[in-house]
Amino acid sequence: MLRIYKLLTSVVCFFAPIILKIRIYRKKEDENRYTEKLCIIKKKRTAGKLVWFHAASVGELMSIIPILEKLEKIKEIKTILITTNTTSSSRIFEKKIKSKKIIHQFFPFDKDIFTKKFLSHWLPDLVIFVESEIWPNFIFNIKNKKIPLILLNARITTKTYLRWKKIPSFAKLVFGSFDMCLSQNKETEKYLKSFGVIKIKNLGNLKFSKSKFISSNKLNKNILKMFQYKKIWCASSTHDGEEIFCSKTHIELKKKLKNIILVIIPRHIYRCDEIVEELNKMNLKVHIHGSQSKFNLDTDIYLVNTFGETQKFFNISKSVFLGGSIINHGGQNPIEPTRMGCSIYHGPHINNFKEVYSYLNSHNISKKINNINNLKKFLLKDLTLKGNRSQKLKKRINTMGQSILKNIDLEIKKFIVSHK
Repeated sequence: MLRIYKLLTSVVCFFAPIILKIRIYRKKEDENRYTEKLCIIKKKRTAGKLVWFHAASVGELMSIIPILEKLEKIKEIKTILITTNTTSSSRIFEKKIKSKKIIHQFFPFDKDIFTKKFLSHWLPDLVIFVESEIWPNFIFNIKNKKIPLILLNARITTKTYLRWKKIPSFAKLVFGSFDMCLSQNKETEKYLKSFGVIKIKNLGNLKFSKSKFISSNKLNKNILKMFQYKKIWCASSTHDGEEIFCSKTHIELKKKLKNIILVIIPRHIYRCDEIVEELNKMNLKVHIHGSQSKFNLDTDIYLVNTFGETQKFFNISKSVFLGGSIINHGGQNPIEPTRMGCSIYHGPHINNFKEVYSYLNSHNISKKINNINNLKKFLLKDLTLKGNRSQKLKKRINTMGQSILKNIDLEIKKFIVSHK
């Protein structure tokens, strides 16, 4: 199986320059840094201990920031290398992480020769892969070099597990290469055990934790002034069709409530022009975030077209609908808006995060909705409710998050000490 995988990655990498050029044209790659994915490394490795984290995208990167803040205080760690796959995550890195000790590079293709070159250049003393980032060539070459390897905040969905189950020997070889797996839920812990992983600890989902030093979650004064007298709800990480679903709900809400506004944050911001076109057909008045045009008081929809500001809008919203759940996409992670004290609404398709949603549903923090009337009913109650429920929610979730962070931090530090 490993030979087949190596052959497949070699074929993909043969076409990689063409693939990357197409992605640059579509504005999905950084034209100044895309060669990093071909393992052309321009940064130098400084002397001293280096810890390498690999986080696929924005969500995974944001989740490890509280851990990075703790590890960067350890004097013997001289460099923390972060690799990610997406341009959005590199922009978030530049915005959120200011420490000179922490550097960023794009993750190269998992071709055997690339992985060996990457490891020979950076010579990491510890490697930490985040969530579901499983790259066999990298994993086996890390193992061959006897570099300690951790799977942090490990997440395996049922769908992923069933795929790995078709190749059990290879799965055991891959997952058995991790020296320690810190699982985010019981389901993942069970699946890892079935793959023969011995050292597993289920410490909870790191995404419940919160950075103490991350930049402000407050919008600027001009934007806050626009929303001053508005009843605000948010539709986040929406996919095609879900903006229309939420907008139809909003039209129904307008019949009952005055000064109501819907903030839409699409999963893929390149769809914004298409979304505006659809909303205009519905006779809804749309204001685009960052637009120089005047904000009208009768604006229906505020469309966010930038990365990294989601938390700021959650901070002013009482209620959030999370996308990828009306369509069969598996849902989006609800932890971020939960931490901000929002009530969460989602469709039936949440398989990727079912354990988190189960917990939130049992505590009346999130609710499943099946249709527009269903969502309208809950939102009417939320948007007319008085009191500080959101502050109580924030406190409860943040207390739990700090406990999870403390336990994970202790495990990583114990691991570092034991592998000196």
